[in-house]
Amino acid sequence: MDVSSTTAPSSPQIEAMKKAAEVQERQISKVLESATEQSKQTVAQKTGLGNHLNIAG
Repeated sequence: MDVSSTTAPSSPQIEAMKKAAEVQERQISKVLESATEQSKQTVAQKTGLGNHLNIAG
């Protein structure tokens, strides 16, 4: 009995793991982008310098 064939994941399992890792990576990126945007908004509120300055002359 070949030990490597019984313990090594098959190709469909590897592809599924890669896909899951890609999905997690995208989700983490979205969370980080959201946190960055919220941080910018919080700083803008605290400093009084908003993201959208409406200066009409």
